[in-house]
Amino acid sequence: MAGTATSDTSTAREQVHTLERSPARTDTTIAASLPESRRYRLKRVLLGPPLVSDELHGQRLGKPTALAVLSSDVMSSSAYATEEMLRILVPIAGLAAFAIVTPMTGAILGVLAVVTMCYRDVVRSYPKAGGSYVVSRDNFGPNVAQVAGAALLISYTITVAVSVAAGADAIVSAAPALGHQAWIPVALSVAFVVLLAYGNLRGIREAGRVARKAAGDLPHQPPHQGTIPLGNSTGGLILGVSAFFLLRAFANGSSAMTGTEAISNGVSVFRAPQARNARTTLVLMSTILGVMFLGVSVLAALTHTIPFTSGTPTVVSEIGTLVYGSGSGGRVLFYSLQIATAVILILAANTSFTGFPFLVSFVAEDSFLPRKLTVRGHRLVFSNGILLLAGASIALLLATEAKVSALIPMYAIGVFTGFTMAGAGMVTHHLRHREGPWRQRVVINAIAAVVCAVVVVVFAVAEFTQGAWVVVVVMPLLVYALVTMNREYRSEDAVLEEGAAAEAYEAKVLRRHVVVVLVDRIDLATARAIQYARALTPDDLRTVHFNIDHKRADLLMARWQRLGLSRLPLDVIDCPDRRLGRATLELAAELADGETEVSMLLPRRSYGRAWRRILHDQTADRIVEIVSQLPHVNATIIPFHLSGGVREHGNDLEQALLSDPGGSAATAPAAGPAKKRDEAVVFPRVPGTQPISSLHWRTRARVAGRVKSLRVQTMSDQPTLEAVLDDGSGEAITFVFLGRRSIAGLHSGTRMIAEGMVGKHKGRLAIMNPSFELLNPESGER
Repeated sequence: MAGTATSDTSTAREQVHTLERSPARTDTTIAASLPESRRYRLKRVLLGPPLVSDELHGQRLGKPTALAVLSSDVMSSSAYATEEMLRILVPIAGLAAFAIVTPMTGAILGVLAVVTMCYRDVVRSYPKAGGSYVVSRDNFGPNVAQVAGAALLISYTITVAVSVAAGADAIVSAAPALGHQAWIPVALSVAFVVLLAYGNLRGIREAGRVARKAAGDLPHQPPHQGTIPLGNSTGGLILGVSAFFLLRAFANGSSAMTGTEAISNGVSVFRAPQARNARTTLVLMSTILGVMFLGVSVLAALTHTIPFTSGTPTVVSEIGTLVYGSGSGGRVLFYSLQIATAVILILAANTSFTGFPFLVSFVAEDSFLPRKLTVRGHRLVFSNGILLLAGASIALLLATEAKVSALIPMYAIGVFTGFTMAGAGMVTHHLRHREGPWRQRVVINAIAAVVCAVVVVVFAVAEFTQGAWVVVVVMPLLVYALVTMNREYRSEDAVLEEGAAAEAYEAKVLRRHVVVVLVDRIDLATARAIQYARALTPDDLRTVHFNIDHKRADLLMARWQRLGLSRLPLDVIDCPDRRLGRATLELAAELADGETEVSMLLPRRSYGRAWRRILHDQTADRIVEIVSQLPHVNATIIPFHLSGGVREHGNDLEQALLSDPGGSAATAPAAGPAKKRDEAVVFPRVPGTQPISSLHWRTRARVAGRVKSLRVQTMSDQPTLEAVLDDGSGEAITFVFLGRRSIAGLHSGTRMIAEGMVGKHKGRLAIMNPSFELLNPESGER
């Protein structure tokens, strides 16, 4: 036995090796031979070859690259944060504003230090995916977390708009002639968004490269035409500035901190050890921001740089002009500064293009956003999130005409709401887990939460009329939309999951299977659908044409007979109101009798070229949506791709249609209870006739009504024409005309009177070879 087993094993191994050496086509060669769509080929050209999931680790970032990709937003804020403070202070305090701006910058950097410590704690506690959304979800529940989610969605979108608008201002400041046309800054901003979206669609690693420099001396900048009016500073440093305007200036300057959360949201893009690298990068980012922000504020204070009403030239460009002078060398340095500033500002939007897709993927995983946002695209990035962000930010730029001063009031509310939620969430986290120096961490996070909440309130009140009202209104609506979407997802899941196992394994298997192919015309698409129908080996295979045009129906029937298709009967069903969806629904309801599984196959022609698609409707899709509401009715679209190679299959039509339909029993068209439509046709009673519902077997009857459907088929090797008559009484009767393929004037929809002996044909009431009269469809006369 052992020897036999060994021999069998050796034989099996030889068979395996033989299979491995077989020259037959492999899965790889089959896949390589399959055609690719034009859309995919274009995507491959634009974005490069696709990255497989195993290459995701190759998209991880080291600290220097991560600093460029994730920190450009918060660093670039220093280019406009000081200017936004001066826009509030200069008209009120005059020259005293320049004495206030530096201490106020120091106060903002104090808040930055607290927020940085808070987010270092977030990264420590949530090393895979942090940010205020995840922290809020884990500590306050998913519904409350949507406040943070909505705030971050808004702030990321505004970040893109502010950054590219400020970048466009930097370019216009270097080339003032561009500012003469208002549409140029808008066009530049939109172009930058498109460029950044394209770069991010290609992959994370290709999204960030940046450089910086500065130097010079410090003369004062006198007021110019177009600058903000200089207020009166008499009476001391602070006397001319109310607390309200100080708070407004502080809130505007706090925009320098936007983007601080990006690293905690993007921990997963770092190389291992991810948490440690992310925390180190966060500290580097905050330090660089502090130096740059404080440096700009100090230079602005020393040079008395006054912002322009139009936004250009910017404060940074004015400082550059004063520092570098007007000599040739100075101009070179000035343009270098402006180019570097523009590049940093534009790339700052890249922070959002990295953080936003991760954020929406987190929210979508929790079923508060469409789940397609969780899918990685061609280059292992969340492509749908990138496109969504690009579209929203472009819309915002167009609405505000790319004005930074119009965007800033909407900016910080969302950002600091996120900071507040993160701090409060971490307080709850440490009070619950009490690990390590938890008391110290509770204090730090509580301070961060309170300070950021104060900034939110200040911003909402102080800037409400300047544009902050948009965020104040939109954020609650967005939270409501997110929660509503989640409720819908949960209700759908509950319906779909309830009894799923029982339905799959314990539900009754219906004993009959009827397949119906809907025929619009005889072509290769119809042939393919019939081929597939035959492969299903149903108990009953039917082809049905709904007659909405008598002439077209007659031509179809004539061609069906000419091709010799009588072995596969064609039912032509009248559809006087041309509601194809309703007619299909009624047919399906008649066939689905509780013991029958119904499959309805709809041929659909797919056209490769876009201009061809507009020549054809999508009736099949609408019919599928309508009939799928019935139990045990399965609607399937059978696609046929129309391409240049169609001629190679020129004989497929007749081969498919003329071949044996698999022995399926061809039965009469459905003549069961007639389902009345909303606009049911009422047939006037013809004197001397009986309602079909009152007929009995083996009695002579005279009936009148409308021909509901026609079928041409063979019966004992001779042609047979079958017509189903409906008189609106709730029943129908079949007329069988032996030896006939057609009768002049008899179509689906024809009104007629017929008389004969009532019998049965295929289980239904029928009259064989009745005498009949056709009625005028308008007058009802014979």
